[in-house]
Amino acid sequence: MPADPLNPGGLIPTPAESSASLSLISSLKLIPHIEGGYFIETDRSKDTIPNPFVTELTAASDPTRTFSTLIYYLLTPHTPIGRFHRNKSRTIHLLHKGRATYVLIHPDGTVETFVVGQNVAIGEKLQWIVEGGDYKASFVRPEDGECLISEVVIPGFEYSDHNFMASREELLSLVGEEIAKEWEWLLRKD
Repeated sequence: MPADPLNPGGLIPTPAESSASLSLISSLKLIPHIEGGYFIETDRSKDTIPNPFVTELTAASDPTRTFSTLIYYLLTPHTPIGRFHRNKSRTIHLLHKGRATYVLIHPDGTVETFVVGQNVAIGEKLQWIVEGGDYKASFVRPEDGECLISEVVIPGFEYSDHNFMASREELLSLVGEEIAKEWEWLLRKD
């Protein structure tokens, strides 16, 4: 089996995590994610669909795709940031516990922010969708504790469909100087 590009070198959770976080990480068998936080793929559908991402330029690509994939994703106070990235596929998110803030940058440069959490009376979300092509980042504040979600990706996630926002210049070109200054701390540093 090839090395997991999202966990190069088989990274293990840091011992600096709280005992509660380490227990959750261990129970769910989560591993560090290069976006930040921890994850584990829990399902990859055996069903396939025609690959919607095949074009004349990529005709050599697989003509089919996995119908869907499912992961757990966890942010903790010690690993509080999921860096800006995007996927080609639509992603459905479902909150299990905790709170986090999400920042989406749509292809037209509009920015959307919202809090995911249990308090729906004040507008916190229990479920949300990120369309393919949107950049997303997420973070927990110290008072939020940890945030555990599931992500359903349709068509299924493939590493070749994932990319990080390349640079501050890319962020700047999407949203302009003022907004870029506000959110550049969510860019991947390496």
